[in-house]
Amino acid sequence: MEPQKSQRTEFSQIGHRAAVEKLFEGSGYTNAPQIRVSEGIASHKMMAQGVDFDLIYNPLKHLGYKAVLYVLGEIYAAFHRPRALSVALGISSHFAFEDIAELWSGVLSAAREHGLKELHLDLFPSINGLQISLMATGVQSRTVAGKIPSASSKDLICLGGNVGAAYMGQHVLEREKGAFLAAGEDNAKQPDLSKYKYLLSQYLCPEIPAGVIDRFVRGGFYPSAGVFDCRGLAEAINRLCDGTGYGAKIYLDRLPIASETFAMAAEVNIDAVTAAINGGDDYRLIYTIPLSRYEEFKREVQTFDVIGHLAHSDVGSVLVTPDGAELPLREL
Repeated sequence: MEPQKSQRTEFSQIGHRAAVEKLFEGSGYTNAPQIRVSEGIASHKMMAQGVDFDLIYNPLKHLGYKAVLYVLGEIYAAFHRPRALSVALGISSHFAFEDIAELWSGVLSAAREHGLKELHLDLFPSINGLQISLMATGVQSRTVAGKIPSASSKDLICLGGNVGAAYMGQHVLEREKGAFLAAGEDNAKQPDLSKYKYLLSQYLCPEIPAGVIDRFVRGGFYPSAGVFDCRGLAEAINRLCDGTGYGAKIYLDRLPIASETFAMAAEVNIDAVTAAINGGDDYRLIYTIPLSRYEEFKREVQTFDVIGHLAHSDVGSVLVTPDGAELPLREL
């Protein structure tokens, strides 16, 4: 999506300070002082136009929402509740105030949904398009403090949602972008993407359930470790191994892969498993829980799939095929 062409207010007309004040009007938030970490944890993320997102097909409101989830995912993975968010936007001359207001509306939507108490915004000039820098803080609730167990080599690895769909959604968008550019703006026709609705939603506007910690606590499940899958399952599992000091076995026949992902993979002759392992942008939480809680967990937390377990460190991180072969989980 190109920056809006109707009613464009240049930042030079209102100034960055006044622009920030205007963006907070009616939001229910005030621009908090610079967010600091006095307790709990912090997560930092950076997104750059042309590297992490393409504005030809990323709606600005969706992008703002997705950017917040990108940084909050690490907070949830640590089993903390999000508390505050600081956003710094580097804005080039191609963007008017209306464009940034659209982006900010997505940020506000995510902030409200995930119960953020404080919000801070800074605007800066940029010569390289749109740059989004985020820092989120989170705190551990009193009901969780002291109940997180140590990881063990038999802990189950639980994945909160299917993988590979976001990558396939991006593949659809890149394909249609290529067709649009090849045809030229005057000759290009609006593509019918209705059959790819699910894949596109997973890439453009992923979701993280705001009540995930409450749901685990109600069932008495306290993860021994957690990671956020946003750059491919292989990368996330390798980080899980680094953080726990254990290896991991992931079972191929346990991987949740949506039927839409398989269909798109067949359409473009891509291996769906490769998309699931290395695709990225899935925005999924991964937790480890004790093996002894397996039956209860399977019954009470049906939005998570058990895809494997931790193992002794000498195992490394491997993908176990149905015939028992163990393949190293490599990041592409």
